[in-house]
Amino acid sequence: MPTHHSSVAASVAPPHDQAAAIAVRDLVAGYGRGARAKEILHSVDVDIRPGTFTVIVGPNACGKSTLLKTMARLLPVASGQIDIHGRSLEAYGTKELARTMSFLPQSPLTPESIVVEDLVGRGRYPHQGLVRQWSQADEAAVEAAMVQAGVDNLRGRVVQELSGGQRQRVWLALVLAQQTPIVLLDEPTTYLDITHQLQVLDVAQELQRSGKTVVAVLHELSLAFRYATDLIVMKQGRVFAAGRVDEVVTPELVSEVYDVDCDLVLDPRTSRPILVPHPRG
Repeated sequence: MPTHHSSVAASVAPPHDQAAAIAVRDLVAGYGRGARAKEILHSVDVDIRPGTFTVIVGPNACGKSTLLKTMARLLPVASGQIDIHGRSLEAYGTKELARTMSFLPQSPLTPESIVVEDLVGRGRYPHQGLVRQWSQADEAAVEAAMVQAGVDNLRGRVVQELSGGQRQRVWLALVLAQQTPIVLLDEPTTYLDITHQLQVLDVAQELQRSGKTVVAVLHELSLAFRYATDLIVMKQGRVFAAGRVDEVVTPELVSEVYDVDCDLVLDPRTSRPILVPHPRG
């Protein structure tokens, strides 16, 4: 059963013979160091089950992206522990981690004058080395990633000349080309219209159904409810509730976390909950 008002496992804990893809224990983290340190996450405990699509939701500034960035080792751990496939996050070398986990940031910086195909090709860098150079397998991975992200028709375009939504899908293609078992997506639907929001989340769902572990930060609750297998609900830097979508989502939870009264109705096609806010006033 899921638990509310505390840091808990994201859904039922994995059996003893199957380690969590990502295990977070008593995590304290934030921005800066020393006297300038700002603590954002407070004693977070959560397990991400292998092969799930876990979506992190919560109000603005509650720590969603901070948690994701700390999992990706982009922010330091002040105290506590993060394990990836049963090993400490700190034990991974840079290239080994990049072959294990890919990360799509909210607003990635695009190198000047780079074209789409070359940027997507950078997703293959973790697989290169002194002995192993660019191969047909790399070429195939880049092509498949561009097709899956719907940017193969843009391959020769300069990335900076594309629309915000097109650029976001190009960066998604880079993540796909990286071919990691764990994929972290920080607000991947930013800048996208509804058609391309659904396209990106369809791709994320395909990754999960192929056996990958996908973790995403989303703001739109109805999309989170539609696509996620598991939810992590955050409030004020803590895990407020976590579990499978059908176990966690209630009108009471939405009211307590977002201060919004609502009804939840089931989508007749997917049987997933749809949020219907009550009028204010």
